[in-house]
Amino acid sequence: MLDACTTIVDCSGDLIRLALAEDLGERGDVTSLATLTSGKRAMARIHARTEGVLAGLPLVARVFRELDAEVRVRLTRSDGEQVAAGEMLCEIEGRAVTLLGAERTALNFLQHLSGIATLTRRYVDAVAGTGATILDTRKTTPGWRRLEKYAVRMGGGSNHRLGLHDALLIKENHIAAAGGITAALLRVRACSAAEGLPVIIEVERLPQLDEALGLAPQRILLDNMSLGDLREAVVRSDGRVPLEASGNMTLERVPAVAATGVDFISVGALTHSAPVLDCSMRILTNGETLWTN
Repeated sequence: MLDACTTIVDCSGDLIRLALAEDLGERGDVTSLATLTSGKRAMARIHARTEGVLAGLPLVARVFRELDAEVRVRLTRSDGEQVAAGEMLCEIEGRAVTLLGAERTALNFLQHLSGIATLTRRYVDAVAGTGATILDTRKTTPGWRRLEKYAVRMGGGSNHRLGLHDALLIKENHIAAAGGITAALLRVRACSAAEGLPVIIEVERLPQLDEALGLAPQRILLDNMSLGDLREAVVRSDGRVPLEASGNMTLERVPAVAATGVDFISVGALTHSAPVLDCSMRILTNGETLWTN
């Protein structure tokens, strides 16, 4: 998994270039090119318009510098921090056409990732004190997965597997095709490609749980179980295998799910349904200055 902002910036280059090309096309920002002289310089600030948790600020700097390496960006807040409405997040100085040409792309990255971090923090706060860990899923925007999973971490959540390649999750369809839970797991353990990877078994009913417990996987995923069945699953497992609850996880429901004693709760909504954190960029006027050095 990716842990550092610098790593996130490094792995986002292709996506940033794609986003800028999508917005600028072959002609560039024709409005700015038509209304501004090419050498005109400007200064701007980005502010949060609503409260929330930040994620993606280092990408803002990367977006502007992708168009012009001479753009100066000073971050005044950090990813993972809670900010209030109206707080300044960064200051930018460079050619006006660059600032305006990169503005929307930079804000799109910042707003989307900060929205995920903000929603994740709400889920994490909702289960505080229970011992349950909030996880993301693979229900991510194509091409954005590493960034969105980074944003989940900035909100205090944890990552599930990155993709199909770094863990085995034996789901309903695998079980049906293989001929049962035991048959599926025996095939996994005989497969050299699966060697060393964690194994998670998904179950939907308590008898399936009993079978899975006897096979000692690294984790058992309890899919769409009632609160009563989740409590019974915790009793039956008795700490032998970590349990993950999944399915229909809303902010209203997760406190009760966490109270059953499960170890993990996976929430697809963190990445597929997070509203953006509203931010805006404003060009400074009337002789205002950003910094003096």
